[in-house]
Amino acid sequence: MAKILLEMKNITKTFPGVKALDNVNLKVEEGEIHALVGENGAGKSTLMNVLSGIYPYGSYEGDIIYDGEVCKFDTIKDSEAKGIVIIHQELALIPYMTIAENMFLGNERGTKYKINWNETNDRASELLKTVGLKETPQTLIKDIGVGKQQLVEIAKALAKNAKLLILDEPTASLNEDDSKALLELLLKFKKEGMTSIIISHKLNEVSYVADKITVIRDGATIETLDKKTDDISEGRIIKGMVGRELSDRFPKRESHIGDVMMEVKDWNVYHPLYTERKVVDNVSIKVKKGEVVGISGLMGAGRTELAMSLFGKSYGDKISGQLFINGKEVHLNSVQEAIKHKLAYVTEDRKGNGLILSNPIKINTTLANLDAISKHSIIDKDKEYAVAVEYKEKLKTKCPSVEQNVGNLSGGNQQKVLLAKWMFADPDVLILDEPTRGIDVGAKYEIYCIINQLVAEGKSVIMISSEMPEILGMCDRIYVMNEGRIVGELEGSEVTQELIMSHILKASSKGE
Repeated sequence: MAKILLEMKNITKTFPGVKALDNVNLKVEEGEIHALVGENGAGKSTLMNVLSGIYPYGSYEGDIIYDGEVCKFDTIKDSEAKGIVIIHQELALIPYMTIAENMFLGNERGTKYKINWNETNDRASELLKTVGLKETPQTLIKDIGVGKQQLVEIAKALAKNAKLLILDEPTASLNEDDSKALLELLLKFKKEGMTSIIISHKLNEVSYVADKITVIRDGATIETLDKKTDDISEGRIIKGMVGRELSDRFPKRESHIGDVMMEVKDWNVYHPLYTERKVVDNVSIKVKKGEVVGISGLMGAGRTELAMSLFGKSYGDKISGQLFINGKEVHLNSVQEAIKHKLAYVTEDRKGNGLILSNPIKINTTLANLDAISKHSIIDKDKEYAVAVEYKEKLKTKCPSVEQNVGNLSGGNQQKVLLAKWMFADPDVLILDEPTRGIDVGAKYEIYCIINQLVAEGKSVIMISSEMPEILGMCDRIYVMNEGRIVGELEGSEVTQELIMSHILKASSKGE
């Protein structure tokens, strides 16, 4: 029988007004990949923060037994000294430092007074080879993509002699190829004896890579499924997560499509720093009233750049082309002008650009439409509160009160606050950029219902998503983008993932 490397017994963690973990139990065997799944707010990240010492001993009840020893970690340094290393969903790398500098930050090679740069760079080179990165240790973090940055984080963990590697949503920001490469790396580490815990909402990846899957719901352990003996299909995992069968992942919608609401003609955008590089190349699209239009493509295809440049030129240089809303040409030179013309953009980066995490839900909800809750430039606090409560109920946002700071909410509930912010602005056209990234199937379903409700009211929605099943399940029409260009327009029941990919590959091979 395999050795139990980690046992968490009866872990209970309470925050003011909320019991985040209620008597949770977890056993992880040495050399296995163990997945933690559950809806947003179920307590997965909280449990791992308890394990890694982010929540110190004494701030929770229960025991952590690691490698046969009861552990009482006061800081993250204590858990790292035992070989427990956590990689968070938001990568903790410094853009203007080199790969080597990032890998050994706080774990420097050399003496107390002097860093040994030869040793640092040599060890960094070894670890980069281990994770399959060909970059040199002197490469700046800002000059590599998100997929490679994730591998640097893993190399950084290996530099700390990790025996138990914890990955929180490691593929949330990665494209399909980078995700596959990362999962294969975990399987390689497993063969070498490494133990991993992975938190992920991508259930197909969980089924592929995990030996065991522990389901957490509402802060309690529901069950642990074993790949050798149990059904670990997506449907079975979802049943454990949400407490019921979720027969249809995408809610049904009756389409009532009207006239063209927004049209973009011959739109060109250049990179704001490398001003000779065209990132959006002669794009023409249109979206009708009551229609959900998808924009599909690989990471780097120019989808976000297109969306942000349309939204008050908030991205790009030398922008040219025509934009029509309700048949009239408009020139939107600022975000304020875009909002005034009933255009809204829900960013893919909810924490960085979408929300003010240190502010309450009520302030975030009304931020894009302050005129509606103000008189003579003075905010009516009662109105602000009432609006926030209305959207909390409408979107089923889970929170004790709208006075709570947004930073304390789970990812899915943060996403609902971001949607509420732009719904309160009452747009005619809503651009959603990766609206369900990093959130669970239950919260996704609720967001899909909100999208359906918006188009039923005659609004137009443009959805950018890297998840092809989502694009296929939600959109009436799909534009395929590749290297800044539209390379296909698809609609109808014949649209498949293969058809979308064939348009991308065809365009790539032609050099379009």
